[in-house]
Amino acid sequence: MAQPDTKKIFFENLSGAGKAIAVLTSGGDAQGMNAAVRAVVRMGLYVGAKVYFIHEGYQGMVDGGENIREAKWESVSSMLQVGGTVIGSARCKDFRTHEGRLKAALNLVQRGITNLCVIGGDGSLTGANLFREEWSGLLAELVEQGALEADAVQQYSALHIVGMVGSIDNDFCGTDMTIGTDSALHRIIEVVDAIMTTAQSHQRTFVLEVMGRHCGYLALVSALACGADWVLIPEMPPEDGWEEKMCQKLSANRAGMKRLNIIIVAEGAIDRNNKPITTDYIKDLVVKCLGFDTRVTILGHVQRGGTPSAFDRILASRIGVEAVLALLETTANTPACVVSLVGNQSVRVPLMECVQMTQEVQKAMDGKRFEEAVKLRGRSFENNLKTYKLLAHRKPESELPVSNFNVAVLNVGAPAAGMNAAVRSAVRVGISEGHKMFAVSDGFEGFSKGQIREFKWADVGGWTGQGGSLLGTKRTLPAKHVEKIAEQMRKHNINALLIIGGFEAFESLLQLFEARGTYEEFCIPMCMLPSTISNNIPGTDLSIGADTALNAIVETCDRIKQSASGTKRRVFIIETMGGYCGYLATVGGLAAGADAAYIYEEPFDIRDLQANVEHLTEKMKTSIQRGLVLRNENSSENYTTDFIYQLYSEEGKGVFDCRKNVLGHMQQGGAPSPFDRNFGTKISAKAMQWITKKLTETFRQDEGRVFANTEDTCCLLGMRRRALVFQPVVQLTDDTDFVHRIPKEQWWLKLRPLMKILAKYKTSYDVSDSGQLEHVVHNRPKELDASVAM
Repeated sequence: MAQPDTKKIFFENLSGAGKAIAVLTSGGDAQGMNAAVRAVVRMGLYVGAKVYFIHEGYQGMVDGGENIREAKWESVSSMLQVGGTVIGSARCKDFRTHEGRLKAALNLVQRGITNLCVIGGDGSLTGANLFREEWSGLLAELVEQGALEADAVQQYSALHIVGMVGSIDNDFCGTDMTIGTDSALHRIIEVVDAIMTTAQSHQRTFVLEVMGRHCGYLALVSALACGADWVLIPEMPPEDGWEEKMCQKLSANRAGMKRLNIIIVAEGAIDRNNKPITTDYIKDLVVKCLGFDTRVTILGHVQRGGTPSAFDRILASRIGVEAVLALLETTANTPACVVSLVGNQSVRVPLMECVQMTQEVQKAMDGKRFEEAVKLRGRSFENNLKTYKLLAHRKPESELPVSNFNVAVLNVGAPAAGMNAAVRSAVRVGISEGHKMFAVSDGFEGFSKGQIREFKWADVGGWTGQGGSLLGTKRTLPAKHVEKIAEQMRKHNINALLIIGGFEAFESLLQLFEARGTYEEFCIPMCMLPSTISNNIPGTDLSIGADTALNAIVETCDRIKQSASGTKRRVFIIETMGGYCGYLATVGGLAAGADAAYIYEEPFDIRDLQANVEHLTEKMKTSIQRGLVLRNENSSENYTTDFIYQLYSEEGKGVFDCRKNVLGHMQQGGAPSPFDRNFGTKISAKAMQWITKKLTETFRQDEGRVFANTEDTCCLLGMRRRALVFQPVVQLTDDTDFVHRIPKEQWWLKLRPLMKILAKYKTSYDVSDSGQLEHVVHNRPKELDASVAM
């Protein structure tokens, strides 16, 4: 880690000196709320503000006293990995009354608090906005009653509100993802994966009810992530006669040798007449019509519980820091805002615009305008629904278009969780588009040997939740086998190619593009999907597999830290994978609460190491019991994991002892996370639609063949900030460090100062990329067909 510098992170008008910020969690709890509280407290203290906890939500604000306590740096130690909210949450009837808000205003003013960070759902945030609007009137009333001095009205004239949405339901318009949603999906998918094994053993049908109130997001995304046979959500009730269609589909799947059926039902599921559809109704229907052994599982509050996922910790930390910046920049005329996530970027949107649009969704559903409700939910929700329909419901052969095109799909490079979901999506979308789909085993090595076979719809059933690469994958590049590969492409008449893989896949596509000059067989549309745990591919912010690896790192770090509970002070040195790319070490460090993360992209020397040891020693002398240091495997040739371990052990004598752990290939294994399943599924579907379009454009009628030799027919599909973008691979070469196999510019490097700040370092922080206030109706570009958030 680079030596901490003392450069100011803010312009002078962003100083928090003299300001008081209070943070509260309200309404239902959600995993990740504690990470948000931690980020607000530590960023607030970092900029010189006083920070207060308000315990028990609005009830604590009304009751005052010990419910409003000043927070210290150590107050939020060891809470990053804790589910729920440690400062408590409560439904508060008192705050809904004028008298209750009057008491709350007095309690805040007595402590000089005029900046509120509210973490909750739409009800909590609406209440906060009403409180802000009434603020001056409440103070005037308190002066009249003699509870406040007259000058207090002038001194505390405005209440500033910034919201963060904490809700597992993901039902708040204006953000792609709310805090807690990803963790809830983890709980659901863990249960579904477990249920699928027992269902398969007994040839059972399972009906699962998931939470979400009046929003079907959890049901829809979990159905995508597990390949459910049927899903029922309130935003898109089934057409009349759906019962017969569902039973036909379940029966057809069983006839196709599928031993289980999964039906997912949102708790707010309704039919076209707004009548609730219950799990018991579905169970009775299946038993009566099909005679299948059927079980009902209602997941309930297990979805709210447990440790937050890596995604939720990072999301909460990022927008918690952004919330403090927003409060520091707020003026008396600034509307209350919500800090939200759009694509891979944090933005600020007016709170009441979000609330009003959220209410419009319910009005549309009440008025049976269901298509409008889906659109109001946002592009991410709409695209999830389209993708599910595309993959779950196979059209009869007679309804499929006939393209006469053959498309091959293969995996290249190291295996990554989510590859199989991407292959399944490609095969099924390709078949739906009328193509013949061919799967290549063992990458380009298998291609050269003719390990190619046609895949049908059923061949990829159950692939979504499988880890690794079921097709087989190798690091072999095509250049050494190019002639044999061209021969196999002629033999199987391959008209388009989809490559799913890591840096080797990127290099392979460049080699195939170069080979077009020699072999016309490669003059076809070719597309690459980035899939590697290292997340080191140019042209994309994220790669399939990186989220699963992050979760493996974070879970292991949690366990390692817990192993020191009750012992003397201890520091853990953890080595992560990633080649020369420090993504896993940096973002894993942010999610696990690391004190330092050593990476290749940010050179460090012995002075930096010494400064880090001294910094950790100082923290250990207070109340901090455990330290965590991550090191990327190739961060330095000489400062190895052993060297750093020995240095820390020697320098920490008498204060802490040291342990080391090399995580190794466990980061590559395991079932894919919900994020990777859905990210792989959606970008693969988009890639296949692009391939179909390019095939149509490049087909030469007079010659009866496809001929594509332009740059824009050989592309990488990547997530760039807010949108999925197809980029010609040759245009990405200037952005690539081929020696170290990393992009020359990497967005996540901007998260490193954030990690340092939360670890109590003084460092510089780039505010140029912080969110600007945007209108909720305009905050998504037209091409955002798939959100990074799922």
